[in-house]
Amino acid sequence: MEGKRIYLSSPTMHGREQEFVQEAFDTNWVAPLGPNVNEFEKEMAQYVGTGQAAALSAGTAAIHLALRTLGIGQGDVVFVPTLTFSATCNPVVYEKATPVFIDSERDTWNMSPQALEKAFEKYPNPKAVIVVHLYGTPAKLDEIMAICHKHGTALIEDAAESLSSTYKGKQTGTFGKLGIYSFNGNKIITTSGGGMLVSEEGDLIEKARFLATQARDPARHYQHSQIGYNYRMSNVVAGIGRGQLLALEEHKRRKKEIYARYKEAFADIPEITMNPLQKDTDANCWLSCMTIAKGCSVTPDMVMDALEKENIESRPIWKPMHMQPVFAACDFIMEGQRESVAEDIFRRGVCLPSDIKNTEEDMERIIGLVKGLFR
Repeated sequence: MEGKRIYLSSPTMHGREQEFVQEAFDTNWVAPLGPNVNEFEKEMAQYVGTGQAAALSAGTAAIHLALRTLGIGQGDVVFVPTLTFSATCNPVVYEKATPVFIDSERDTWNMSPQALEKAFEKYPNPKAVIVVHLYGTPAKLDEIMAICHKHGTALIEDAAESLSSTYKGKQTGTFGKLGIYSFNGNKIITTSGGGMLVSEEGDLIEKARFLATQARDPARHYQHSQIGYNYRMSNVVAGIGRGQLLALEEHKRRKKEIYARYKEAFADIPEITMNPLQKDTDANCWLSCMTIAKGCSVTPDMVMDALEKENIESRPIWKPMHMQPVFAACDFIMEGQRESVAEDIFRRGVCLPSDIKNTEEDMERIIGLVKGLFR
């Protein structure tokens, strides 16, 4: 193992974060809630252009509360993309609802509108559709929203990976009835851990905040009429988020530069294709990913092994949820008849190092190692 460690996507701090955190200490607002939480919610709502936001302990908590505010429970069907991280669909099972997994399409790698229509034919009355903007690339929102509208089904946007990405000039996470963001350590901005739930419907956000603070009734004594959760973001963590939000556009610019650098470098290798970006969208390029042509002697494992040998972190594409042992009993709706698009992307894909602290020397080192396998 040689050279410095190059990460897939690690936190990048700038100094302003510490100012907000220090303010929390100086004013003794280190307990949950406080001025940083209130301001972070306002600043996030303003940035994405939505009505209200609730700062929570994780993106997973935000998805869970989105389901709870919509009244989703035992026996309800929820359509979820199969090509995603498990946090998208785990909360469906928390509520004893049934996830039905939807295949991807090749233009964006996101939920296939064609497969979604097939799912509605088989399950006419789902309680919600969760769409994911994979690796920061917006899904085909016009088509997906039209399908949901036609069937009268609520749309939840999992924008955990796509904060700052836009679709036709509008921020992802603001198209559905509810949207969620993640501030996990590897995201485009981080609070070390945390999430945000947003909506134009203030009553849904108020309900989420109520449930997130143990569903305590407005009584002098401790009274609870519903089951609640300890899901609120702390005032210290929110301070980190406020500082990070100031650097979001800079982070996005750097992520896009990294994607462009890979795309240019691999342009002369026909076996390599970068993850697709679509017109009318402005993706944040959270992770730059590549796929390797079928039948090529180079495999994703060979790429990842070569990088790891040189102390460089990379990852496989998300393993589709319908292939996971824990979801083996769940239904899966394919886009076509013969081949799952999601499975194909998973088997041929690699997430490349996309850390915004990568220097040009780092990028040359990564690119050289990958290209060397195809010579």
